Amino acid sequence: MIEFNPHYSRAILIRMLILTILVMVLALLGYDFLHRLYLENQTTLTGYLANGAIILLFLLGLGRVAGLLWRYRREEAALGQFAEEMALGRNSPSVDVDEESLIFHRFRLLTSLSRQRAPIDHNALASALLASESTRTSLPRFINNILILGGVFGTIISLSIALMGASNLLDNASDTSQMGLVIHGMSTALSTTLTAIVCYVFHGYFYMKLNDAQTQLLSGIEQVTAVHLLPRINVTPESLLHEVAELVRALREVTDGLRQTQQSQRQAGEALHAAVAELAPGFERLGHGLDGVERTLRSGFRLSSGGDEA
Repeated sequence: MIEFNPHYSRAILIRMLILTILVMVLALLGYDFLHRLYLENQTTLTGYLANGAIILLFLLGLGRVAGLLWRYRREEAALGQFAEEMALGRNSPSVDVDEESLIFHRFRLLTSLSRQRAPIDHNALASALLASESTRTSLPRFINNILILGGVFGTIISLSIALMGASNLLDNASDTSQMGLVIHGMSTALSTTLTAIVCYVFHGYFYMKLNDAQTQLLSGIEQVTAVHLLPRINVTPESLLHEVAELVRALREVTDGLRQTQQSQRQAGEALHAAVAELAPGFERLGHGLDGVERTLRSGFRLSSGGDEA
């Protein structure tokens, strides 16, 4: 039995949509706080640039995650349909199975290797597919690793601005504008840290679920390959022994059937011989009776033994 959920990626996409809407609602509810934190009293462009870069990386990574989940949703649907058709005993998938899906490519590859009488290494095929799919998640993995570093980088720049303002304030205590620079630096450090943490948590969760969806899909493909495809395509000494054992078992059943048929024919012959033996005296008496009738008729009609009139 194949342990596979054909709706795993779709459930993650729905969860992503719900959480995105929830975050947007919370942002609207806390609009005043966010406005003061991110927009008011921005002496320099540092806050805009740092937070903008973090959010841009977050959206780029999340968009890639959503795209891969949408792709895996189609792959899961194709795999589920393929497994169902193979379970019904079909030797090839129907035209409804997506020809661009991973499971169809696996089926076509195994069929090609079988026609070439080439040995099939399931472990090598599984490793190649895993390596190929791992390259698709390189961008989300990179962004997930640098989101926190982006927040740290923005915090360091902001603290540098605050320290610069504090140094200028110490040099010229009468210049109150330097105090605003200090406050701006501290505020920007807080905002970049907060932005990086929120983006990292949100992106990291769905990046983890993307890896789960990928693992679940690849596991399903390997299960279908091992349970349905290899037994029908790959020829191994073990499979040959199994087929020979099945053939011997079928021949034994045929032999038993022939032996039973022969026994039935023997019994029918014996019954027929007994019936003939029982009917033989009756046939003999009937023959004598017919001879008497013949003689009576010849005597009455005065016929010769040759059939001419006397």
